Amino acid sequence: MLLIKNAQVFAPQALGNVDLLIAGGKIVAMEKQLNVSGFKLDEYDAAGQWLVPGFVDSLVHITGGGGEGGFATRTPELNAVDAIKAGVTTMVGVLGTDATCRSLGELFGKTQALNAIGLHCYMHSGSYQLPVQTLTGDLRKDIMLIEPVIGVGEIAIADHRGSQPSWRELARVASDARVAGMLSGKSGVVSVHVGEDESALDVLHEVVANTALPISQFYPTHMGRSDSLIAKGAAFARLGGYLDFTTSTTDDILAMGERRASESVQIALEKGVPLSQMTFSSDAQGSLPHFNAAGQLDGLEVGGIGSLWEEVARLIEAKVLSVSDALKLITENPARILGLAQGKISLNGGADFAIIDSERLAVSGLVSRGKWLMRDSKILAKSMFDR
Repeated sequence: MLLIKNAQVFAPQALGNVDLLIAGGKIVAMEKQLNVSGFKLDEYDAAGQWLVPGFVDSLVHITGGGGEGGFATRTPELNAVDAIKAGVTTMVGVLGTDATCRSLGELFGKTQALNAIGLHCYMHSGSYQLPVQTLTGDLRKDIMLIEPVIGVGEIAIADHRGSQPSWRELARVASDARVAGMLSGKSGVVSVHVGEDESALDVLHEVVANTALPISQFYPTHMGRSDSLIAKGAAFARLGGYLDFTTSTTDDILAMGERRASESVQIALEKGVPLSQMTFSSDAQGSLPHFNAAGQLDGLEVGGIGSLWEEVARLIEAKVLSVSDALKLITENPARILGLAQGKISLNGGADFAIIDSERLAVSGLVSRGKWLMRDSKILAKSMFDR
């Protein structure tokens, strides 16, 4: 049993100074000045630090990504310690451009390894390309029969690295994912990688215009690539769609016209997009490539999972959003869209939360599944290979 005292709790709604009692991986009591006797427990004095839901990262290349410049440019897989330091308790693993040398089987294995360490890790079937590659040979079976599989993607549109899907092809995949999600109690979400081409979200609009599929079935990401794409995304959101902004970027990419996630959400809010329809994801371990005018790779960096909180902290520090609203971008909102139970602090809910040093706006602790993975900035979680 774990008793957290003197924490400023954001659920993500601001609850003030509240004590939490954790047992069996759940929050079993939430009260002001909670006193517990007769039990052996671990008591932790948060000393006024923030206690917030563990962050939910909807797009992580947990087995690595990249490769657009040849085999030497393949990016490394995610180190669980990096996720823990970043305050992330829940993530979704995806394949990217390369679904030949990186496989869904490898993705599944890494998903389960991260779960074994104490995090919550899910995955999508498929990759950039259509026809969809699957584990079982059938997308519906992947989602319905394989527990950590919750959707499909990230399917690439408006990008020269994608398979240039027609609206009919994309509609068939979305239909299979939707029905499988309904039958299994999962989201069946279609994660969509949006590239730099001017066609942007056109194929998604075609699907919605020509079928009975709801616009909310699609979850487009990288929506801060340009002011033009943000504007098109705002129109998409006004029809009921979701927007995801990528927090990993580089100075070179920003110089090309991309907006930081923290700037993108401000622009979208000014264009009338409800905060509830927006999220951040890190695209961690994905490549951050730069292509020249001829479409040739001339630069490559690696996305970092720590960028997720960094962009939220920018919003808080600049007082663009309240702490509660800024946190929704990486907790409540993505969890709801993905159909996950995480992303909030609630009585009898899962004990997955981060401790934030409010003065430095830095993650100092992490509890997942009711157990400390990092305490007072010291990593406690260990894999079989850590000494």
